[in-house]
Amino acid sequence: MPRPSPVVLVLIGIASVQGGAGIAKTLFDDVTPTTIVWLRLVTSALVLVAIARPSLRGRSRRDLLVVVGYGASLGLMNWAIYQSFQRIPLGIAVTIEFIGPLTLAVLGSRRLADLRWVALAGVGVVLLGLERTALDLVGVLYALLAGAMWASYILLAGSLGRRSQGLDGLALGSVVATVLLTPALLVDVVVHDAGDGLADPRILLLGAAVGLLSSVIPYSCELVALRTIAPAVFGILMSLEPAAAALAGLLVLGETLSAVQWLAVGFVIAASIGATRRRGTLADPVPD
Repeated sequence: MPRPSPVVLVLIGIASVQGGAGIAKTLFDDVTPTTIVWLRLVTSALVLVAIARPSLRGRSRRDLLVVVGYGASLGLMNWAIYQSFQRIPLGIAVTIEFIGPLTLAVLGSRRLADLRWVALAGVGVVLLGLERTALDLVGVLYALLAGAMWASYILLAGSLGRRSQGLDGLALGSVVATVLLTPALLVDVVVHDAGDGLADPRILLLGAAVGLLSSVIPYSCELVALRTIAPAVFGILMSLEPAAAALAGLLVLGETLSAVQWLAVGFVIAASIGATRRRGTLADPVPD
């Protein structure tokens, strides 16, 4: 079988994850973001474990540490960005979140001149802050936390892909993420009566759909793509995330951005492309 194009895989993942995020936000009036994230993660964990049937045998201590680190970054990234989605528009949240992978790309360049791309992204974020509609500060901080975890995810996903076969590592990482988020879900059940949502078939069905769209499909695509694509190229392709999120917000939620906000999104996208394009070469495939 021919290898799927890593570029196509990443683009499929982008469209899927933002569509799933749009659907998830429609449920926030009925259940908390933590509940939706947990449903998303547990769905992906069950599906991936059933498909991959991963085993811990033969894995070194280093391998297991990578799995745990990957699962922790995956869980915290999803939890933080959904908390942000509850407070600010989808496109703006992902634009701010994207500062994480952008910073990773600039740090990897070792070229002082590339700091100008950080400055350009900073201008974009400032424009968001100066817009007439004041942004919720807590939502912005959650988006920044998600961005830091996104950068960690990129690094650990590449390492995980090289240390595991098929979807084994992703399945184990999803289990770790689900386990780590379970205490937060239990708090929601006690404090916010989230148990009612977990008993609603509609919420369970849509939560499972979000899990497939926002976890199983995109993370599987990205994990496979990162085996054969340089992190810099991955960063360039992921530059489309803010625009994809804004489009999903418009189509699914009716969230409209002003001209200034679209300009800010454009600045962040341009900064990411500029920071990574000079290092954009495909890596040799990892041997099977």
